[in-house]
Amino acid sequence: MKKVFLLVLVFTALVVYGQTLVIKGSNTVYPIAQLWVEEFQKMYPNLTVTLEGAGSTTGIKALFNETTDIANSSRFLKPSEIEEMHKAGRYFVPILVAYDALSVIVHPSLPIDDISIETLKKIYTGEITEWNQVDPKLPKRTIVVYSRNTASGTFETWVEKVLHGAKLSPRVQMLESSQAEIESVAKNPYAIAYTGMGYVTDKVKALKVNGVEPSIQNVIKGTYPISRPLFVFIDLSRFNNSWPMEGIVSDYLRFIVSPKGQSIVRQAGFVPAYGTGE
Repeated sequence: MKKVFLLVLVFTALVVYGQTLVIKGSNTVYPIAQLWVEEFQKMYPNLTVTLEGAGSTTGIKALFNETTDIANSSRFLKPSEIEEMHKAGRYFVPILVAYDALSVIVHPSLPIDDISIETLKKIYTGEITEWNQVDPKLPKRTIVVYSRNTASGTFETWVEKVLHGAKLSPRVQMLESSQAEIESVAKNPYAIAYTGMGYVTDKVKALKVNGVEPSIQNVIKGTYPISRPLFVFIDLSRFNNSWPMEGIVSDYLRFIVSPKGQSIVRQAGFVPAYGTGE
């Protein structure tokens, strides 16, 4: 009888005070998720959402710790995470939500518009340390190199697609967010960094890579060399190992892949994974 009374009490509290949704993970996906949440709460005005963007690895760890409902991620699961998931009898399901062009940024005053993957690798491994080594016409000034920290899925993509597994130079300064990279490069005419395409503003200049612009069209055509998919993950074991057909998590997932949710992806400056109805 006590259990029945407790269930009734919880149900009544949900109805009266609303539901909660916790979302953690990728800093790249964060600005998209902000817009999703803003629009979703118009549909569910009593919904309380906690949204954090401390990095993809942080989001995946939160799924393991059961401290989030949804993990945003700018990368797929690492082999070590898949092994840990299997050992724990868990099943994290990826939902593709967008595509991104990882953009190489410099100060707008620096007279360079194009850079190669090979040169980027030399800069980030410390083989090249001054701009005139990239091009003799550029200033003989030390390159100030910024990177996302190791909790970031963006960092993992950079290591895979640019460094090809090579060791990062100790000269590289690690930053905790994409916004910190934008602000740091905007203040330093000899800096370089990389970030999700939705973060690029007119305070910095996005370079062509191997002669290809980091544009929506080039991501769709598959010609930009540092493009990548963006995901959200849920832990299916929380739903008896079947796809959630009802509840706030299910409603949120349906919304973000809907034409409205995907038009928000475009609004945030990224590439929709599905049709926007436009």
